[in-house]
Amino acid sequence: MRTISALILLLTTHFAYPQPALESRLDSFFHQQSPAQPGFVLSIEKHGQPLYYNTTGHGLDSTTNFRMASVTKQFTAMAILLLEKQGALSVDDPIGRWLPELPLHVGKTILIRHLLTHSSGLLDYENLIPVTQTTQVLDADVLRLLSTHDSTLFPPGSRFRYSNSGYCLLALIIQRVAHTSFSNFVATNIFLPLHMDSSAVYIPGAHIPRRAMGYPNDQSVTSATKGDGGVYTSLNDYAKWTRALQQNKLINLPTTLKRLRFPINPTSYYAAGWFEYANPPLILFHSGSTCGFSNFVIQLPADELSIVFFSNLADNQKPFETINRILKETNFADLEPIFHLHDLTR
Repeated sequence: MRTISALILLLTTHFAYPQPALESRLDSFFHQQSPAQPGFVLSIEKHGQPLYYNTTGHGLDSTTNFRMASVTKQFTAMAILLLEKQGALSVDDPIGRWLPELPLHVGKTILIRHLLTHSSGLLDYENLIPVTQTTQVLDADVLRLLSTHDSTLFPPGSRFRYSNSGYCLLALIIQRVAHTSFSNFVATNIFLPLHMDSSAVYIPGAHIPRRAMGYPNDQSVTSATKGDGGVYTSLNDYAKWTRALQQNKLINLPTTLKRLRFPINPTSYYAAGWFEYANPPLILFHSGSTCGFSNFVIQLPADELSIVFFSNLADNQKPFETINRILKETNFADLEPIFHLHDLTR
């Protein structure tokens, strides 16, 4: 079911808002979709108020919990930053301080900030998993795999290279610094204060309310790691997260991103779970792709505008590309500059 607020239509912004055309074309696009699972949901909000919402797919709605895959990295990064705010660690700590199992060179030269910005040069744990492995890999297994390699792909801090390994290690650092599980720390320090009541970090066998199952496969050998992809949340709960970031409820996000940002190219950066496209207007972006889910989240901070797309189908980028084309052709927003950043996560 779509929804649109007449009051919001009157708000001014950097973008023109031919709302009837936008609404009509998005409605038409959703109407063309099959109602059978799998499907996708879309939410567009400004100042925390809905501009547009629609869904397709059996049983999917704004309360359905989707696996966030790499969108999880925002929550992992926030947990680290909250620990820094508490004085429990520094982003300039060598990771060997908290993970002494790592070889000497890796532990001393890689800093926490390198993990947060994908500039560590860590080996990809996915390439170290034995081809015969059938049991799911956990974050602790990632540490064990990396502990036998005292080398990096490049000097830490010298270049950008997307790394799931780094965010798995961040989850372990959070556990050791906070003396509690990663799942409990995120729930207590992020989900609870923001009233994200149905959100959870994936634990094999644990119940997740209104959980969407992924297609064609819900789980794989790498689906049980937490720090790089284990959060489940809904459109309703993610809207609370977005609004909290816009209002700096947990940390001052703009200041933090400027402090940590690592350059990818002359117009793009990465910091703390967000790609930044910095050629005005500033666009914050991340995607999440896994064996059964495809997610895209965008923020335009100057307008407090958010666009969120969750799908329980793997490699389901084409519907979002169509949505983006509709947004562009109705003069709502042009998100095309961010799509090349999605390719960096593969």
